Amino acid sequence: MKESNKIKKVLKILYKKYPSHTKTTLNRMRNIEDKQAPFKILISCLLSLRARDENTEKVSKELFKVAKTPKAIANIPLKKLEKIIYSSGHYHKKARTLKHVSKELIKRFKGKVPKTKEELLSIKGIGPKTANIVLAFAFGQCVIPVDTHCHRIPNRLGWVKTKKPEKTELELNKIIPDNKKCEFNAVFVQFGRDICTPISPWCSKCPVAKYCQRVGVQRSR
Repeated sequence: MKESNKIKKVLKILYKKYPSHTKTTLNRMRNIEDKQAPFKILISCLLSLRARDENTEKVSKELFKVAKTPKAIANIPLKKLEKIIYSSGHYHKKARTLKHVSKELIKRFKGKVPKTKEELLSIKGIGPKTANIVLAFAFGQCVIPVDTHCHRIPNRLGWVKTKKPEKTELELNKIIPDNKKCEFNAVFVQFGRDICTPISPWCSKCPVAKYCQRVGVQRSR
């Protein structure tokens, strides 16, 4: 089977197994219907870095009870902000990032979250993954946010041979059909948590095992 056909087959199987309403914090955030939804998604994404999904959801809810606009977060005392987001981990750095990003949005974008990757990346503290998550989940743009799962799994499958997420994003954009890009992150995050785990993946119950090259897999279940 040609490689392109294998990729289409894997995507078909996984997209069926993990519908677009997969239970992730950011997917739930996508359905927020208020004018601050893009900002909330951006802040939740910044809080999610190196944090468990359940912690991110809990901390985000607590923060938005107190401050849910760039102005409110910019004005909140640093120590108070650190206390609120403490359980997300790395709270000192995250608190400073949240305040800086909020001030930049106010100063440069009239308090609105920009809709282009270039503008988002121009704000210190926002990286490529965060920018793409905002574009995908806040504005419905068909981009591929590449987190640890979206970087690891395509390499394991043998689709790409990359060392950094930024390069993975470039390669995935070449091989993933446009109509599959929008949900790619949500599907592969869920797949990476359930089956294709970082260590000892569940190859015995993987629905796409026969299409996988198992690159770098030393032990599986």
